[in-house]
Amino acid sequence: MADSARTANLLGAAALALTDLALSDATRTAGVSTSAAAALVTLAADPGVSVTELGRRVGLTQSAAARMVDALVADDLVERRPTTGRWVTVHPTRAGRRAARRLLAARGGPLAEAVAALDDDDRQALAGLLAKLLARLYEQVGDAQYLCRLCDRAACTANASCPVGAAERRDRAAREEAPTTEP
Repeated sequence: MADSARTANLLGAAALALTDLALSDATRTAGVSTSAAAALVTLAADPGVSVTELGRRVGLTQSAAARMVDALVADDLVERRPTTGRWVTVHPTRAGRRAARRLLAARGGPLAEAVAALDDDDRQALAGLLAKLLARLYEQVGDAQYLCRLCDRAACTANASCPVGAAERRDRAAREEAPTTEP
């Protein structure tokens, strides 16, 4: 029987090391903070969200998100666009979309290098295990957008469905099927 404490510790050490490598390369490549990197990747995948929603997706308060968007606007990486009423949405500029692509490539390099140490069978087994872990993490986090804020969505869904998206759909279906009680 596997020692679960050791396995969890190994996972933690590997996760932290991979995070450090991936984020340092990605943020250095684009010259932005981790939150701004997540914002650029998020906006490249889903442009036109409000500052408040963008902040929620990257884990910032509304005021911190507004300051981050101000900095990204000043760097010509995003632009604010007015909509009807008082709403303003945030969109990546051409430079912002290029920066998001560079971020994902820089993030992906150390990750690809790490999994290159595995043979095909090991990579397939790891992909299955990671899908299970991500589904479980979605149950704990409860927010697919936040969980996948630096995700390369094209790579994730190239040959399979996104495990986080699948967990979110299952959760939504379960909530819709749950009986409601009326007073």
